[in-house]
Order: sequence, then C-alpha cells, then structure tokens
Amino acid sequence: MSDFIADFLSVLRSTVRDVLPIAAVIFSFQLLVIRKLPASPGRLLIGFFWVIIGLALFLLGLEWALFPIGRLMAAQLTDPGFLSGAGAAQTAVLWSDYYWVYIFAFCVGFSTTIAEPSLLAVAMKAHQVSGGSIGVLGLRVSVAFGVAIGIALGTYRIVVGDPIHWYIISGYLVVVIQTLFAPPMIVPLAYDSGGVTTSTVTVPLVAALGLGLAETVPGRNPLIDGFGLIAFASLFPIMSVLGYAQLVRFIQYRKAAAAAD
Repeated sequence: MSDFIADFLSVLRSTVRDVLPIAAVIFSFQLLVIRKLPASPGRLLIGFFWVIIGLALFLLGLEWALFPIGRLMAAQLTDPGFLSGAGAAQTAVLWSDYYWVYIFAFCVGFSTTIAEPSLLAVAMKAHQVSGGSIGVLGLRVSVAFGVAIGIALGTYRIVVGDPIHWYIISGYLVVVIQTLFAPPMIVPLAYDSGGVTTSTVTVPLVAALGLGLAETVPGRNPLIDGFGLIAFASLFPIMSVLGYAQLVRFIQYRKAAAAAD
C-alpha cells in the first residue's frame, strides 16, 4: 500500500504540472478575453479535480499494467521455446516463425480500437450529421480492421527489420489514389479516423507491444525498430474507411443497375 501511495503521489505531481498550463490558458481567455465567469465555476473546478485524479490513476495503470502486459506478451510470443521450429541457439530471424505475434497484434489492434471512446464519439456524430447514412457499427468495424491490419503489418516490419519509411510512403500513395475515387462525403471522416484511433486505449498497448517485440527479436534496436506501430495504426484506418465507402458505393451501384434492368 505504501508503494502505491508513493507512486500515485509522484504521478499526481506530474499530472498537476501538466494540467496547470491548460487550466491557465482556459481561465485566462475566460477572464481576460471573454470577460465572463463560467456558469458554474464550482462545478468546473470539481471537474478539473476529477480530471487530474483520473489522469493520475490512468498513468499509474499504464506503468503498472498495460506496459508490462505488452512487453510480457511480446517476450512470451517470441520465446525460442514457444516459436515453432525455432531453437534456443537460432540467431537468424525467420518471419514465418512469428505468426502468433501477427495474430496477437491483429487481435489487439481490432479489440482496442473497438473499445476506443474517441472513435465511438466520432462514429455517433458522423451518424447524426449524415442523417443515418453512415452507420456507427460499420464505421467502427472498418476502422478497427484497418488498425488491426496496420499493427499486424507493423509487427512484421519489426521482425524482418525493413525500413519504416517505405511502408508509410507506399501507404500514403494508396491513400492519395483512394481519395481521388472515394465519395467526397467520406474523405474528411476517413482522415479523422486515422487520428481518433491513437488514443487512450490503443496507444499504450501498441507502444508496449512494439518496444517489447524489438527488445526480444534478435538483431533489433528498440529505439529504431520499437517505435512506428502507432504510425501504422493511424495510416491504415484511412485506407480501410475509404475502401469501405468505395465498397458500399459499388454495392449500391450494382443494386441500382440490377433494379433498372
């Protein structure tokens, strides 16, 4: 219990130091520019208090749970005794031996994205302003598949040691081509979908997975190879949402053509 209190107080001090500039900017504009007190200043202060407590507990949970879990899973999945056909003395990296890593990365990417509060908020707003033409579940699933594929491909890149910029450049070339043919209504939403996926749930696990994988795969540098998974998690949802919209438009076109015949 004493360790928890000491760690919590340390994280709390850091959180207060980080949140105070934000509060200062908000209250300065409120008092000096708008020159009007908030409707419920007491409630606002209570809200800031709970934000600080919640952030401190969240950051403490990252350090105690999510980061260790991600590194532990990466270490276990890359253990020579677990890998099929990989002996303890093996030094060469065979990408096919790490298929469980790709499966785990895909499942983690899909599940964490579905659980993202920011994605749910964007999907609900998109459903509302589009008059129901954009489905909440359809958007969430398409974004989740994009993140899952991106993280799985990112773990493959870590295993084989390819330069990351070729993957990112190729991905954005595909996005540019998709943008030219996608419905204009979905393009801004698709681009925003790449940002909302890198939020409170996805980033900690994905970062821990990448660092843990780079630390355990022979010949990989955590600083060079461990980072970059979040870039995949931001890029591939854009591709998947644009592809989802193009697929829906194609199906509607086929149905309209069949009805006309």
